[in-house]
Amino acid sequence: MADVITYREAVAEGIAREMRRDPAVVCLGEDIGAAGGVFKTTAGLFKEFGPERVWDTPISEQAIVGAAMGAAMTGMRPVAEIMFSDFLACCWDYLANEIPKVRYMTGGQVTVPLVVRTANGGGLGFGAQHSQATENWALTVPGLKIAAPATPADVIGMMAAAIRSDDPVVFFEHKGLLASKGAPVPPDHVVELGRAAVVREGADVTLVALAAMVPLALRAAALLAAEGIEAEVVDLRCLVPLDMSTVLASLARTSRLVTVEENPYQGGWGATLVSVVADEGFGLLDAPVRRVAGECVPLPFADVLEERVIPTVDKVVAAVRDLTAY
Repeated sequence: MADVITYREAVAEGIAREMRRDPAVVCLGEDIGAAGGVFKTTAGLFKEFGPERVWDTPISEQAIVGAAMGAAMTGMRPVAEIMFSDFLACCWDYLANEIPKVRYMTGGQVTVPLVVRTANGGGLGFGAQHSQATENWALTVPGLKIAAPATPADVIGMMAAAIRSDDPVVFFEHKGLLASKGAPVPPDHVVELGRAAVVREGADVTLVALAAMVPLALRAAALLAAEGIEAEVVDLRCLVPLDMSTVLASLARTSRLVTVEENPYQGGWGATLVSVVADEGFGLLDAPVRRVAGECVPLPFADVLEERVIPTVDKVVAAVRDLTAY
């Protein structure tokens, strides 16, 4: 076994492990077969499992997710890829109005155990239509689980949990993390959906982050430590189920909260999390909450402009300094 595994390799490995374990698991999407996917996140699957279980599809998000829905309702466990999360909008009827309602509308007689994987997020100069962080879109839909791993180990473990789930899961893979590396994990590695992780301990402020914002928050925490400010970093891992117990336990230790999210400030997941803190943990706060989030504008193509729109280490550090001076 290799000493390290990349995030993109972990995606393929996580799917392959479940395909070996369960013959009902199949994959479908654009160029996921012999080409291995546009981001090479399905490399090797076609060679190992063949066209019977790895299906190249036309360029139609509705067709991909609609076919996955039908397959899931008839006993399979499909893993569908939407190449960019921006184009979840193209199959939104299935994701918002069909798939998450089947279990309820059939009184539990029919489930839709599928995973919709998608490349998410900005910071790479992909422009306004291929760079959005869209986790908050799915957050508006009851019945969808939302996973967004930050590390290769969590990719594998959360992929296993997502594929085994009898509820539909939208699985966000951040493009900016694809080349990141981590240690390989054992064959039975599973990470429960809805369990956040404290990835750095601290006593002065809690930084809550997701996906690519986790390493960004860790870099900010390292800079703050040099100033004598110890930040605790919580990796949410999932938005649904949302592990507020871990967040509130951290807040009980630090009494200050900053959310770090790539979603736009307007309607971002941080607003939901902060509202729960206001309901359930207001007495834990010694200062107002701060949200570091994307600006409410289309994402520019130019690097210097994109950096003004999305969260940066400097923005997080500034928000924490503001809180600690309160």
